[in-house]
Amino acid sequence: MPKHTIGIDFGTDSARAVLVDVASGRVAATASVPFPHGVIDRSLPGQSDHLPPDWALQHPGDWVAAAEQLLRTMAQHTNPDDIVGLGVDCTSCTVLPVTAEGTPLCLQADFARDPHAWPKLWKHHAAQPYADRINAARARAGGAFLEFYGGKTSSEWLWAKGWQVLAEAPAVARATARWIEGGDWIVWQLTGTEMRSACQAGYKAHWQKDSGYPETAFLRGLDPALPEWLERLAPPHPVARKAGGLVGAWAARTGLHPGTPVAVAVIDAHAGMPAVGVAEAGQMVAIMGTSTCHLLVDPRRFAIPGISGVVEDGIVPGLFGYEAGQASVGDIFQWFVRSAVPAHVGTGDAAYETLAAQAGRLRPGEAGVLALDWWNGCRTPLVDADLSGLLVGLTVTTEPHEIYRALLESTAFGTRRVIETFEAGGLTINEVLACGGLAERNALLLQLTADIIGREVLAAPVPHASAVGAAIYAATAAGVSVGGYADLRDAIRRMGSRERIAYRPRTSEQRLYESLYRDYLDLARHFGEGGTALMKRLRRLRAGSG
Repeated sequence: MPKHTIGIDFGTDSARAVLVDVASGRVAATASVPFPHGVIDRSLPGQSDHLPPDWALQHPGDWVAAAEQLLRTMAQHTNPDDIVGLGVDCTSCTVLPVTAEGTPLCLQADFARDPHAWPKLWKHHAAQPYADRINAARARAGGAFLEFYGGKTSSEWLWAKGWQVLAEAPAVARATARWIEGGDWIVWQLTGTEMRSACQAGYKAHWQKDSGYPETAFLRGLDPALPEWLERLAPPHPVARKAGGLVGAWAARTGLHPGTPVAVAVIDAHAGMPAVGVAEAGQMVAIMGTSTCHLLVDPRRFAIPGISGVVEDGIVPGLFGYEAGQASVGDIFQWFVRSAVPAHVGTGDAAYETLAAQAGRLRPGEAGVLALDWWNGCRTPLVDADLSGLLVGLTVTTEPHEIYRALLESTAFGTRRVIETFEAGGLTINEVLACGGLAERNALLLQLTADIIGREVLAAPVPHASAVGAAIYAATAAGVSVGGYADLRDAIRRMGSRERIAYRPRTSEQRLYESLYRDYLDLARHFGEGGTALMKRLRRLRAGSG
């Protein structure tokens, strides 16, 4: 019988699992489970008090229930004797405070009503003031670590979120024994062993292989209590390694064998690279979903302003993994269809189909509408969560599909700026690949991206790409003795997809978009780089701080 590994992808609204043939990479089974609590951004479960603006939390019980259901489903699709490993990926930085035994504080009666006790989702942006204070201290002794994170930290990353807890919920901070990423916590539940991933630690907690976490003296200079978080972070361990074996209780609940190897966790987007067969320099992979993460590997380490991070062994052992991104992509389209599309256009998938058909007939600039893609702030290159979305050119005759077209174009303009940021920093991009939910479903977005970046976009149609990547990491963590691989590159060559759908730039559209891209940059400079502080003032008003 063929050997298989399981990959589970814990996303923003749901979790997905795949059962993957270790020899061929063929996906033998898939399953998906929505999170009952979804994104907690209005009020805590069972409570009526509204959360402040820019909060985004999750329920750890959703993760556990989804993992149990998905593992049980995968075990039913093959003989558990033939499942040789399990891999987990998760959104990041999604971080939570837990006890020494791993119990989330939010599940304890004393802390259930304190939002700081709940897992802060990656897109929790209420910690931006703390990120601003870290960035303002960059020139101090010990602040040089930020050069490998584009020159700035973010409200999305671990230190700003941790400082927010210290400052706003000291009782939660005192009760926190471990400050842990969601993916690492899930692995802890499955194996009984806390095993922090170097992927999450590197990209989201500013850990570097040659220098470790930010210096204690630097953190103390920000807040005397801030170094306490260093004591709450477990030592990082490389990806594609075994974190432990599945404990008996989880085996009994799912039908898997006790001791089944479980890999060290990995960030969801980063797991997409192995899934599409990429392990070499010069290939940029855009994992397109709620947000878009842009990833590259290279044998050299460059400090590139505006990117999210560069980490040795962060994606593929032996190479530096580069990350950049757009904090909102699919989120923007979902917002528009949910909140701004009239009923006559349709709802759900039907609305998307109608909008795409109508928007696809427009020429570049025909609607006279231009957008900035900052609905969740600007990640690359401005690293500023206090920025917001913008639409320019609306009139009383503007139609919904014209706005939709502008929103699609804005995300493609943002992708072009990411590419230019990478290349200005010294990296070479010979190939652009796209995977993830949007790459599978939104052909118009991919065509517009090719037109706007002026180069071919290769869609890699790998459903549940992050979950497949997690299964590839699991095959390496399992090792040769049980049917896996000794080296991640070997696993990628055998299990990663080589299927590609090419979207080539259209000459006439490309020429028109050159002018529109310059207009996009003008807007970005004005609203994001000093022309006006209007967006930040509006955010303060929304937060009730004047």
